[in-house]
Amino acid sequence: MPQPEFISLTFPNASTEINPIPNAGIDPNYLVRYARTLDDYGFNYTLVPYDSSYFDPFTVGATIASVTKNIKVIIALRPNTLYPTVAAKALATLDQLSTGRVVVHLIAGGSDAEQAKEGDFLTKDQRYGRLEEYIRILRRAWESADPFDWEGQYFQFKQFSNKVRPTNGTIPVSVGGSSDEAYRIGGSLGDIFGLWGEPLKETKEQIDRIYAEAEKAGRTDRPRIWVTFRPIVAETEDLAWEKAHRILDVLNTNRAKGQGKAPVNAPPPQNVGSQRLLEIAARGEVQDRALWYPTVTATNARGASTALVGSPQTIADSILDYIDLGADLISIRGYDNLNDAIDYGRYILPRVRERLKQESES
Repeated sequence: MPQPEFISLTFPNASTEINPIPNAGIDPNYLVRYARTLDDYGFNYTLVPYDSSYFDPFTVGATIASVTKNIKVIIALRPNTLYPTVAAKALATLDQLSTGRVVVHLIAGGSDAEQAKEGDFLTKDQRYGRLEEYIRILRRAWESADPFDWEGQYFQFKQFSNKVRPTNGTIPVSVGGSSDEAYRIGGSLGDIFGLWGEPLKETKEQIDRIYAEAEKAGRTDRPRIWVTFRPIVAETEDLAWEKAHRILDVLNTNRAKGQGKAPVNAPPPQNVGSQRLLEIAARGEVQDRALWYPTVTATNARGASTALVGSPQTIADSILDYIDLGADLISIRGYDNLNDAIDYGRYILPRVRERLKQESES
């Protein structure tokens, strides 16, 4: 069995969901320390997120690449924010600067209101159509030795010539989502497909959908599966659950104060992924071995929000359950960002890797 790879999320300052710092800007020293911590503890990737009101992922990603040796930088990108020919060159430039350590995670856009903040008024179906065209242009720009024209529904240009080549010939493209169109586009065109943490049964159903779309598109390979969790770990099971409930209390308090990810009066989420998480949360607090859902309802399922709760061995065993299903990219981030990353690097990553190593040798 191939070794899994681990992903974290980039944090530019010490602000967290349980201890938010209002109006916090980039803390260069913190960003460098966090990135180097991930590198030192064996994380393989860090995702630089995108938000209409947040920092530029390319600049942050370039900073991370410049102070680390091994970790790969995943640039989150919405197609409405950067013309595809410009994005192709920007990503390839960063890829050269980092000696081939760039991945792009393309986001169609799950919220009409969020998209409108930056002038995007396409429908959800149109956004996915644009995403498909965007991926095809990126690939063509990275691979074509000759100038080419494009006459599509969303983009048109003449004789574009790209002299900025990715280090390894191309850059991995990641797609995420839980809608039919997300499965179709990610399954047919993505190198990586990102899922939020759902129970094993539902995750397996989603993986099967993605693989089926890949086969339907005539692919001989399949997208790699990326699953995201928010582990809450402590030395023993009892201590982990005590910690989980303390975190939940703070999340609920912050939300009531309007300091959380989504205020109490926030409308239901528009994207299918969040809707699925809330539906599963209504079935019960704990699913499978240690998948915990109250953190989903406390944040209105805004972003990745399903927790894994337990001792280091329980968390490692839970992750291995998903690897057995076919997930080989595991994203883990907690609620005390830097300290949790250190704990994962010390106690979770080595356990998972050692177990898989033993299995491959037996």
